Amino acid sequence: MSLKFIFWATCVAALISFWWHSDRIKAIALQKIAHACRQQGLQLLDQTMVLSGLWPARDAEGKLTLRRRYRFEFSSTGSKRYSGELTLIGSQIDALELDPHILPEDEQPQRFN
Repeated sequence: MSLKFIFWATCVAALISFWWHSDRIKAIALQKIAHACRQQGLQLLDQTMVLSGLWPARDAEGKLTLRRRYRFEFSSTGSKRYSGELTLIGSQIDALELDPHILPEDEQPQRFN
């Protein structure tokens, strides 16, 4: 085997490994978003997320890892779409931001006259 072959085989293996790990992290992120939406009485729309940012960061233990930002859509009443954003450091939630939205009727505060 030539050195050139070993180099390219290593590059391909690294890319496949990165893709596989990223896919696993995305599945974890989708589970966390779905859970957060259920807790707040929201509906995660289309069960899809879009990776909107990827950069190096340090986790809570100081290890170098990747910070990933995912965008998604949700609905509170079923009639209007809102945007949300989840930021992960490694596989841990760093931030979850939801656009201002209408609360479902059964969760709106009651007004007393």
